[in-house]
Amino acid sequence: MEKHLFNLKFAAKDLNRHSQKCVKEEKAEKLKLKKAITKGNIEGARIHAENAIRQKNQALNFLRLSSRVDAVAQRVQTAVTMKQVTGSMAGVVKSMDSAMRSMNLEKVTNLLDKFERQFEDLDVQTNAMDNAMSNTTTLTVPQTQVDSLMNQVADEHGLELNMELPNGQTASLGTASVANAEQDELSQRLAKLRQG
Repeated sequence: MEKHLFNLKFAAKDLNRHSQKCVKEEKAEKLKLKKAITKGNIEGARIHAENAIRQKNQALNFLRLSSRVDAVAQRVQTAVTMKQVTGSMAGVVKSMDSAMRSMNLEKVTNLLDKFERQFEDLDVQTNAMDNAMSNTTTLTVPQTQVDSLMNQVADEHGLELNMELPNGQTASLGTASVANAEQDELSQRLAKLRQG
């Protein structure tokens, strides 16, 4: 089981690396988006915005999958620990049998204390695994996110973006501010996922 545990931990790290690669590619697409907006190439800007959002979602998917693989690794770790605890409990039971025969009360008390400590350690590991499993999130990408990203990049670099939105209104700086706030919130959530 330790071999499977190692493979799971390695897979989780590999998925994290893929996530970081996607984040770098997202940044590169945003730079291409800025250049396209600067040149007035709205269609090219839209394509780069879609690519940036796709890379961002791919990074989140890799991170989410990494979290799930890590949760499975923790379950395997729990199984390995349970196997060790079971072996220890068998040893404790044998020791308790011999202690009970001699009726050495101090020895019985020490063995029971050891038994309780092992169960407390198991509870701590189980709680850590449960916390890791509850920290996964889902995210969808609407088309309005593409428009918001294009407005945000244009706003950040002081560029004028003249494109018609689906409802017939032209892009405004207020939309870019909202998109910027949403982007900050998503960045904070991603940072929390990486820490957790």
